[in-house]
Amino acid sequence: MSSAARPDPVEAPEERRFLSTAEAAALERELLEDYRFGRQQLVELCGHASAVAVTKVFPLPTLSRKQRTVLVVCGPEQNGAVGLVCARHLRVFEYEPTIFYPTRSLDLLHRDLTTQCEKMDIPFLSYLPTEVQLINDAYGLVVDAVLGPGVEPGEIGGPCTRALATLKLLSIPLVSLDIPSGWDAETGGGDAEDGLRPDVLVSLAAPKRCAGRFSGRHHFVAGRFVPDDVRRKFALRLPGYTGTDCVAAL
Repeated sequence: MSSAARPDPVEAPEERRFLSTAEAAALERELLEDYRFGRQQLVELCGHASAVAVTKVFPLPTLSRKQRTVLVVCGPEQNGAVGLVCARHLRVFEYEPTIFYPTRSLDLLHRDLTTQCEKMDIPFLSYLPTEVQLINDAYGLVVDAVLGPGVEPGEIGGPCTRALATLKLLSIPLVSLDIPSGWDAETGGGDAEDGLRPDVLVSLAAPKRCAGRFSGRHHFVAGRFVPDDVRRKFALRLPGYTGTDCVAAL
């Protein structure tokens, strides 16, 4: 066969660190449909890794009794489910989590995860104090699991919207799961301008585009479960995972 008849070499896709909202949805769809991951399985993997990320930044032996108390604020969508799993694993790791879950989902997965937390004697707050100093005094840090990519504050109702307004004013460390709640997942616009300013961001599966505007102290990716060929397909340029770690620092 002549060289003229040979097919042109296929260029490798440009490597990138951040995924668009459409790409993140396509990656999750591939895990669910092609690799037959279950939704509960993915939520469990992400929630466990999120708790591990908390332990990396706030190792238990270095914390006072008060600093071990963690307020986990959960919304009714998938990010909230990840937050419930995160709280459960923090309890297993001997932290002292409390959950604020004001708009409870009727989804069976959310109900099962809520039951697990209740059975493990993790307290649920009936309301979130509007006096910010009460929260600063009671907890060592807060986990933001209210909104995920593509979910707008107006879609989840007043209690979660009011909770976000309170979280903006806290002086204790804030850990956001996947994206800081209220940020535009593509641009980092919206509440990125004057909203939540987390100290720690845990990107789930892979960082979203808005993570390029994150300026906090620690950024982790929790995506060790993503198969290598899926990472290559989506041209993810991410650091390697050390040993048996399920999170990697970016």
